Amino acid sequence: MSDSEEHHFESKADAGASKTYPQQAGTIRKNGHIVIKNRPCKWSGNHASLLVDRKVVEVSTSKTGKHGHAKCHFVAIDIFNGKKLEDIVPSSHNCDVPHVNRTDYQLIDISEDGFVSLLTESGGTKDDLRLPSDEALLTQIKDGFAEGKDLIVTVMSAMGEEQICALKDIGPKN
Repeated sequence: MSDSEEHHFESKADAGASKTYPQQAGTIRKNGHIVIKNRPCKWSGNHASLLVDRKVVEVSTSKTGKHGHAKCHFVAIDIFNGKKLEDIVPSSHNCDVPHVNRTDYQLIDISEDGFVSLLTESGGTKDDLRLPSDEALLTQIKDGFAEGKDLIVTVMSAMGEEQICALKDIGPKN
């Protein structure tokens, strides 16, 4: 092989490794996030009831069995689609925890096809988000925008997905 030959390698590795971080299952606490079936989820602690803001509904820890590991049973809600997911993990093993970020943007426009135009902190626009599927939040956004109010939307992002999750009314437009 000469030094002038080029080598091309195809990588099957996913760059998503930075989208999560490891945490021991037994140390994940109330109102924490966890990845179940490759979906970012949130849970709110032991035997909680289903909560509107998509938190985990149940987690329990079994005692050490004959195979030597206490187990954590997580029942959580996907933070983007609201689906209930479950997982059982030995308490001493690591789970993936998603990096979840919230960013506020000013709402500039709503297109007819359901996309929003948002003002970024740097003065640019972000035009790749759809209106939320949550009916109550959707109605608040559409009504406030139609009334000419200045609206700030909160966008939650995790594992390569983004969604509008909250709204703040900062008053009428000047």
